[in-house]
Amino acid sequence: MATQTKVRLGPQPGPQTMFLSSPADIALTGGAAFGGKSYGLLLDPLRHYNNRKFGAVIFRRETPSIRNQGALWDTSMEMYSQVNGHPRQIELEWQFPSGMRVKFSHLEYNKTVHQWQGSQVPMFGFDELTEFTQYQFDYLASRLRSGSGVPGYIRATCNPKRKSFVRTLVDWWIKGNDYPPEERGFPIPERSGKLRWYARDKYTDKLVWGNSKKEVWDKFSSNKVLTLSFTFIPSNIDDNKIGNKKDPDYRAKLENMPRVERMQLLEGNWDVEPMAGDMFDRNRFEIIEALPAGWVSCCRFWDKAGTKPREGRTSPDWTRGAKMYRYPNGLYVIAHMASLQDEPGEVNEFIKTIATQDGYSVKIKEQQDPGQAGKEEAQTFTRMLGGFSVTTQPFSKNKVLRAAPLRAQVFARNVKMLRGDWNEECLDELNSWTGDKNEQDDQIDALSGAFNELAGVPVLGKDEVARMGRLMGG
Repeated sequence: MATQTKVRLGPQPGPQTMFLSSPADIALTGGAAFGGKSYGLLLDPLRHYNNRKFGAVIFRRETPSIRNQGALWDTSMEMYSQVNGHPRQIELEWQFPSGMRVKFSHLEYNKTVHQWQGSQVPMFGFDELTEFTQYQFDYLASRLRSGSGVPGYIRATCNPKRKSFVRTLVDWWIKGNDYPPEERGFPIPERSGKLRWYARDKYTDKLVWGNSKKEVWDKFSSNKVLTLSFTFIPSNIDDNKIGNKKDPDYRAKLENMPRVERMQLLEGNWDVEPMAGDMFDRNRFEIIEALPAGWVSCCRFWDKAGTKPREGRTSPDWTRGAKMYRYPNGLYVIAHMASLQDEPGEVNEFIKTIATQDGYSVKIKEQQDPGQAGKEEAQTFTRMLGGFSVTTQPFSKNKVLRAAPLRAQVFARNVKMLRGDWNEECLDELNSWTGDKNEQDDQIDALSGAFNELAGVPVLGKDEVARMGRLMGG
């Protein structure tokens, strides 16, 4: 007679255990990569395995983030199938023998939260909370209701993101300006898992915090104010012993990321900001003396500006035309940067001259401004360069996202620069750029456009820009 094997799913000692045992209405864990936070989030509903009225909904901002290989659904298949869970793949839902259910869903748009209006869901989970909007989080926090005997609660995971509403939520748990500069942005260890309470002031729309429910009530002079308990439990790669054993090389991957991403995802710093050299380190561009043979495509990308230096105008934009080559082995070479500050007529003559010098084998592309004026300018530009391979296309205004593919290849040292008298000015702009909208970035726009054309990077629409911005912390 076959013996039945008992299965035990449980948290690892440390942050996972603290996360699952917290009495907080809202508990957040993470603040670094590979700390076992998503596994802990999936474990949480199993605490109510035998409660037929209990149900949980775990959100990612978009459905693909649930279904991607190795993401939430795959991980739930490994876990929930061991405890007799029945998967419903189309509905992205699990049902357990008692009747308890766990569903995965998305909140792609703010209005999506209204699909949950009137629902009695005991537990809402957010995987990567910084990808969601404050409105989505606040709305569902106000919907905490339960008919299961378990008071409604929220559990969430996150990675650090300085420009996020989550940063304000965890502020008490993070070292601020009263700490030495080198310590700021890191969690305060002794506050991990400590409970605080908050309520929203309906007049200022700000959160009012206290160390107890009574302390918050006293600030409002009323004990009728809706008060929620909140805690933050930091975790990092060192807390995930099982994960490190399965994938011992993961730390090396984090250690080899650029400084900002490394400090966020490996070290757990919430306040790290880009500095000169973080976006593009000039030392990663090898200057070569001659153009290698064997290129497969070439593009001259123009970022136009119809301005000219004159009295009363400070630092006008430049018209920049970046010429770049692509090779079959994944190498890219920046071959030239054409630059001019002048009026529109002179700029157009300049572009025609450069096109003739480049020859007909070089693709020409221009950044198209939005609106009707941009369309008309694009038509004029195309007619002006009749006979050449010319395209114009609207581009995302998010320059950091636009430059991200080029930045990745520069970091991997796959982008070289042909020696020229324009090198130093170009490298200075690249090295000093931090992504701030007030910085000089004409050459970066031109280089990003040329690279994205050669590499086949699709133009991001409004929804894709929003999604990428959430993923990259923009």
